[in-house]
Amino acid sequence: MTSSRALASGGRGPRLGREPRWTALLHRRPSWADSVFARRIAAVLLAVFAATLALRGDPGADATGVLVAAHDLAPGTVLSTADVRAVTRPAASIPGGALRDPGPIRGATLSGPVRGGEILTDLRVLGPRLAAAAAGPDARIVPIRPADSAVAEVLRAGDRVDVIAADDPGTSSRGDPAASARILATDAVVLLVTPPGGSRGTGDRIVLVALDAGRAAVVAAGSLRSALTVTLR
Repeated sequence: MTSSRALASGGRGPRLGREPRWTALLHRRPSWADSVFARRIAAVLLAVFAATLALRGDPGADATGVLVAAHDLAPGTVLSTADVRAVTRPAASIPGGALRDPGPIRGATLSGPVRGGEILTDLRVLGPRLAAAAAGPDARIVPIRPADSAVAEVLRAGDRVDVIAADDPGTSSRGDPAASARILATDAVVLLVTPPGGSRGTGDRIVLVALDAGRAAVVAAGSLRSALTVTLR
């Protein structure tokens, strides 16, 4: 039966006792072929590894030293060396204006709250950079002591206000309080409201606002002659 099937298939059936040609060739390969093949595989793997390192780069090479808050800090905090610490962070994660030298910021005042570990930037402290970002390149920071301390309770950094001088109504020809009010500046940007008590232990709260140089001078002069207040825009 088996021979008849083999004859029917034209002699193309499997040849018993004999391995396929490729298997026979594999068994008859010279001994040095295994060594050459292994070296080629190793060379390919090393090339792939080198390409991966080249694309990834050295993480340590891109690290940069910056200053971060050593602990949670409140607005109005006058910074000391105990409030900051130096750390190394990947360059890609560092924001613009990051502070690196603790010397210049010693004694600087924070313009807003900062969480421990947060990178400190030039816009986190009061200074020309913050004023320029808020009100233009020629901006100035002016302190205002509102006549009504309750006004300071509702103000927050970033609010835009008009600064108003309230003269003594008795000095007005008509004795009209409205007639005695003068708008000294419009669209001032609140940068900081000092916490209750202030630095001198008084109940007064100071509001720092950013204005262009001309209006800043008007407000500063007006604070010497009149009670000031602000209205929210």
